[in-house]
Amino acid sequence: MTDETPERTGADPSVLDVERHPVFDTWQNFNANDPAADGTEQEWPGAFESASLGEPLGPINWNTLTADEAEAEWLDLNAWVHWLRGTYGLAPNEVPPMWHRHDELVWELSALHLHWLNSYSPDASPSSPLAWHRDFAETRHRLRDWVAACGTRLDRDRPTRQTTWPGEPAALPTGEASVTDRDADFVQFVMEDVTARRQVEAELERHAS
Repeated sequence: MTDETPERTGADPSVLDVERHPVFDTWQNFNANDPAADGTEQEWPGAFESASLGEPLGPINWNTLTADEAEAEWLDLNAWVHWLRGTYGLAPNEVPPMWHRHDELVWELSALHLHWLNSYSPDASPSSPLAWHRDFAETRHRLRDWVAACGTRLDRDRPTRQTTWPGEPAALPTGEASVTDRDADFVQFVMEDVTARRQVEAELERHAS
């Protein structure tokens, strides 16, 4: 194990100005309402309030989201996960700080979030919240399994280890990184993800023209 930060692949850092990115503004507003900061009850950030509870929502496929869609979904999911872990007192072995850097946790939490939105929709059955809580209990077991397998912890994180199949190039070794500022890492991660999606969209548009 090492204290060095593992290399993160992503967009050109020169275009990733954290303090001038809309994700940063939204996240700063959310932190201002964090109960850990002033002891008051946590309020919903604007990103979460934008989620529609008035109609059923379809599944979210993170592999096919556009840059704009992904940015909105990251903000909504991040806000909801913060509410979830605070409301239910979830431990880091269920929802660790760096969940956003582990695909298995993103897909699991995203599915749970969507299930919650539909369960608490005004048109949902009165018994839907009970069904959500039953599924939530099952999901917590899976989350513990995912976290144990990928090895991310409260104060340290490393990429999920990959098994190399015969004939594939050997996977590069990865080290652990100290988690010193989770919020800043989330902002940087979202900016890189959105930038990478924009580059793919631009390339597809170039080939189509």
